[in-house]
Amino acid sequence: MAKSVQEFIPIEEIRDGVIIIKGGQLRSILLASSINFDLKSADEQTAILQQYQAFLNSLDFQVQFFIQSRKLNIRPYLAILEARYKDQTNDLIKIQTREYIEFIKSVTEQTNVMTKSFFIIIPFAPAVFGSKKGGGILSSLFPSKKGSSQAAQDEMEKFEENRSQMEQRKSIVVQGLARIGIRTVSLGTEELVELFYKIFNPGDSKVPALQK
Repeated sequence: MAKSVQEFIPIEEIRDGVIIIKGGQLRSILLASSINFDLKSADEQTAILQQYQAFLNSLDFQVQFFIQSRKLNIRPYLAILEARYKDQTNDLIKIQTREYIEFIKSVTEQTNVMTKSFFIIIPFAPAVFGSKKGGGILSSLFPSKKGSSQAAQDEMEKFEENRSQMEQRKSIVVQGLARIGIRTVSLGTEELVELFYKIFNPGDSKVPALQK
């Protein structure tokens, strides 16, 4: 019997901006800005490398750096230019807009214009974790004799405790990268869903809306 795609995806759930991996481990993801290292002076480059080394040495947990490269979809931008071209009343600006549109089309046809996104994945493994079918990924943390409402409350409390420790790790990474001049933004639930949907469905530009 053929397995569904979901069975090959290691994600059990995304809750409150936290990824729950099958098996009980948690992940949080930061979107990071970039630095044009080549434009820095020699002294600045040395300072950046030293700060980066100090940042890595300060960590007592692992982090993963992920770079996503995608071909830039220029069609929405061209659609905006076409709309402005049609609304333009100044003949000179209209000619310049048309020339610019043709230039953009020519460049993108001859060259693959890529966009890069930089992510930092922060892991956290609870001291006790496990999963069992039908009970949710955190259900095995609690005795089965408890009532369903009490078990759900205990699960939520345990999740919040683990999320708090994840936030502490995230804060360390954010502050460490800020010293290097790298800005970071924590991805929320919707951003994480969009990220993974596009990873597993690269040809689909539309992301289904989350069910409330």
